[in-house]
Amino acid sequence: MTRVKSNPTILFLCVHNAGRSQMAAGWARHLGRGTVDVFSGGSEPAEEINPVAIAAMAEEGIDISAAVPQKWADDMVRAADVVVTMGCGDTCPVFPGKRYIDWEIADPSGKTLEEVRVIRDDIELRVRSLLSEAGAEPV
Repeated sequence: MTRVKSNPTILFLCVHNAGRSQMAAGWARHLGRGTVDVFSGGSEPAEEINPVAIAAMAEEGIDISAAVPQKWADDMVRAADVVVTMGCGDTCPVFPGKRYIDWEIADPSGKTLEEVRVIRDDIELRVRSLLSEAGAEPV
C-alpha cells in the first residue's frame, strides 16, 4: 500500500538552531496553519533559544519559547521536501534528490531587539514566498 503524503515537509537548518531556523519554523507553522509539516535543526545546537528571537516573535503573536535547539538528523533531511539552510555552510547535510534553498540571513545572536526585528521580518517574507511555492497558501 502506498502512503499518500498530504502536507509538504520543510526543514530549516542553521548552526545553533536557536535563532534564524527557529524563527523560520515559527513563521511556517503560524502561516501554514497545518498545511505544512515543519522541522528545524542545527549542526551545533545551542543550550537555549535566543531570548531576543523569542521576544521578536512574541511581538507578532508567535510563541517559540518552548522550542528546544536540536541537532539535525539524517531522518529529518530524508523526510523533508524542502531543506532551507541559513549560514551553516558545509556542515549542513546534502542528500541527492532534495530541494535545497540557501537563505543568506544575518545571525541574530548578540543583536538588539531592533536588529532582530529586521531579521524576523525578512524571514517572514521568505517563508510566505516558500509556502506559496509549496502550494500551502499562507494566511
